Amino acid sequence: MTIPSAGPFRPAPIIGYRRNGTPIRLAAGGDETADKTLEILPELRGKDAASIKPEGGYPEELRGKTPVELQTYVDVLDAHLRSIHQDDNGELREKTPEEQKAFAYGLKLRDLAIARIEEDRAIKAVFERRPKAVQVAIASAAFGASDDPFGAVRRMSIPEARSGALRVLDDRGASAHLRSDQKDELEKQIRKSTDIARRILVTEHEAYRSAWHKLVTDPNAAAVLSDDERTAMRAYAEYRAMSEGTSTAGGFGVPVFIDPSIIMTAQGTDNPFLTLASQKDINTNAWKGVSSAGVTWSFDAEASEVSDDSPTLAQPVVNVYMARGFLPFSIELGQDYPGFADEMQTLLAEGYDELLVDKFTRGAGTGSGEPTGILTALSANTNVRVALTTAGSLGAGDPYKVWQALPQRFRRKASWLMSVGTNDAIRQLGTANVYHAYTVNLPEEWADSLFKRGVYESPYMPDPVTTTATIGLAVVGDFSNYVVARRGGMSVELIQNLVGTNHRPTGSRGWFAYSRIGGGSANDLGFRLLANA
Repeated sequence: MTIPSAGPFRPAPIIGYRRNGTPIRLAAGGDETADKTLEILPELRGKDAASIKPEGGYPEELRGKTPVELQTYVDVLDAHLRSIHQDDNGELREKTPEEQKAFAYGLKLRDLAIARIEEDRAIKAVFERRPKAVQVAIASAAFGASDDPFGAVRRMSIPEARSGALRVLDDRGASAHLRSDQKDELEKQIRKSTDIARRILVTEHEAYRSAWHKLVTDPNAAAVLSDDERTAMRAYAEYRAMSEGTSTAGGFGVPVFIDPSIIMTAQGTDNPFLTLASQKDINTNAWKGVSSAGVTWSFDAEASEVSDDSPTLAQPVVNVYMARGFLPFSIELGQDYPGFADEMQTLLAEGYDELLVDKFTRGAGTGSGEPTGILTALSANTNVRVALTTAGSLGAGDPYKVWQALPQRFRRKASWLMSVGTNDAIRQLGTANVYHAYTVNLPEEWADSLFKRGVYESPYMPDPVTTTATIGLAVVGDFSNYVVARRGGMSVELIQNLVGTNHRPTGSRGWFAYSRIGGGSANDLGFRLLANA
């Protein structure tokens, strides 16, 4: 049987359009008598191209769209306009008046949309080239300042400064070299001191670190600093003038994350004062506190006047002094050792830590230009001295004697401070007849507990003697009553040329480092000093 030819294939008529602009055709079995007029997009239906005027702004169809959404809209519009203009065989269609009107309106919409897309691309190209004006604008927007990327630091509220500094501390790139105990110490200082927080925001910045590295290694570096580096150094000078009340002249502040005067902790040093003492950050030349022996309470008779139980208040003062260090190095070393400046943390910490242990233990205090050591303060106060039972002979009862003399409220948080010589003498008190004085055996390096309180070493505490000298052998008490006051961090200056005895250059340079710090007892009655006599 012969199957008659179905004739040439013709696509089904278009009866509408989907949201993406593709046509919807009449399905098999549909009503082929349906109106063959195209379904016009709602955005174009009944619209007149003459209604689009420059003074009227963008048409409603193009408003509130992103560049991507505009491009999608143009694609849909193209598909619809093409279907109005041509049939599926590519033949030009005869447009109805409604279609012609919609077609003209759609073309005008398309032109406006493409113009807007091209404008956006041109603006993006400008930003990609990032000329200087745009860079400044971007930096200003990022830092919240109109002309200075560091200006926001000065205007930040206390919570904003702390949050910003904590974000810097959490940055792995900036703090990767810090130990966990150093990060904990920094976090504690950030939360306590807004000054430390702002110092971090100013110095722990890529431009500042780069400028600092150049300035402490090359005496001519100031001439080759980039604009960003100059801005960073100027910001530090302004921060210093605002925070510390100093002039803008002076050394270069060590970036906080390598500043030993800030990040040094008890875990990284043998300095017991970093663990035991109360740490205060100030922006003046002295810390001034308030202390008292406590409030006295009383029971009084019914309906009688309450007794005067007001405490006697005192205002202890801890002055800050300048700790100085000088590190000479040859010009050859500076040239041949690329990582020289990177070792700054270790180089600055050496000697600085030892100086603090020394002066916080036995510093002479006011008039000497150095902190008042705990031994110096207590030795001058006869109310806190407890003499050995027999001068020149440390006996088994002497630790009990000084422990009993310490008021109970200070025993709760008490610690001991002594030399290794005194510690060894106490270790030898335990014998067969004095078993209660036993501490540790000979293999142990240190008796680290007395009366369940920690024992710390200071090599600058005196060792026991066999004479009647009036020296202090051990301190016991609550060391939160000893205050360490710090003003800012450490600064470094590069000395360009060192000279010899004949005032001629030696071919060496030097780092002059300095830090303002002080220490002193805020309440002597919180301690007892076991004295030889």
